[in-house]
Amino acid sequence: MTRLMIIVGSVRPGRIGMPIAKWVREQAEGSGRFEVDFVDLVELNLPFMDEPEHPALGKYTKPHTIAWSKRVAAADAFLLVTPEYNYSYSPALKNALDFLSSEWRRKPVGFVSYGGVSSGTRGMVAMLPTLAALQLIRVGSNVELTFAARQIVDGVFQADDRAAAILSRELAELAAMAPALAELRRAVQG
Repeated sequence: MTRLMIIVGSVRPGRIGMPIAKWVREQAEGSGRFEVDFVDLVELNLPFMDEPEHPALGKYTKPHTIAWSKRVAAADAFLLVTPEYNYSYSPALKNALDFLSSEWRRKPVGFVSYGGVSSGTRGMVAMLPTLAALQLIRVGSNVELTFAARQIVDGVFQADDRAAAILSRELAELAAMAPALAELRRAVQG
């Protein structure tokens, strides 16, 4: 079974990312393809990068970095639930990505982005250079939610058929790519 890490990319009080991420988790778990590690960056509570060495060296000294490293290394695939902030993405998500290096390498990543009229797409696009530097491999299907707050009723995200269909394709891509990329990682390391 593929170990899928779902990361809630916003730490803002009152964020709508949590109900969206809970919907994503329900769909992933319901598919029967994934063991889900659900990461709320509020709970993870990483400080701003505080390691003395560059992450590429893997010489971590802080307990929070060591724990985060083990958790990310154990994942086979990632799904980022991410808002758009000023044509970019959450600084908390950037920090969580930047803390590590090789743990992300050659693993598939997908997005569920949300925002106003742009559906969070500009924030997702702003993230692509960082993901390329970390050697994460983007899947083709990505859920993009326009004015997603309108779809939250009593704290629960109500997905429309289009979003549900795209998420289903995205999960299928993550499940298919994860073992192929794991084989590639083994071949390159071996």
